[in-house]
Amino acid sequence: MKKIRLSDYVIFFTLYSVIGWIYEVFLEVVVYRWGFTNRGVLFGPYCPVYGFGALAFIFLVYPLIRGKVLKNKLKWMPVVFLLCMLIATAIELGASYALEAITGSWPWQTYADYKINFQARIALSPSIRFGLGGVLFLYVLQPLFEKITGMLADRSSKKIAIILLIMFAVDFLYTVFIR
Repeated sequence: MKKIRLSDYVIFFTLYSVIGWIYEVFLEVVVYRWGFTNRGVLFGPYCPVYGFGALAFIFLVYPLIRGKVLKNKLKWMPVVFLLCMLIATAIELGASYALEAITGSWPWQTYADYKINFQARIALSPSIRFGLGGVLFLYVLQPLFEKITGMLADRSSKKIAIILLIMFAVDFLYTVFIR
């Protein structure tokens, strides 16, 4: 098992942030039929909360299954699901408070319509989806992303990570100070 570099984590963060944005837009356009809006709090096509959630999954849950044979990975699946569900829900709740403090609101206030919710900030149904998404991330996507980043030379991985960090910094500054 190859050691994961710091630059790889930046790449993972970005990939999961983009996947989260695609998921949010898919729900908005296809499932709920509300029409398209940029679902991220930043300008670009990414939702950093998904990147932070995925990194939390990687650091806190992935060690339970990383490198194990499939049979041993599968026996951990219910635990992985529950841990991902709890971690994602805690991150979403924390992000809602942080975004409210910074911007005056949070982007998912529609949880008020959900039967089981807390202050319209978190709800059971999305939490279950986050648990399922965490299982998908850790069992399917993360091993694939590790193979892809493992093929990158150290210099290439670092260059990509630096470019991505600059992109996020510029987007953050644009969003906070200009937009």
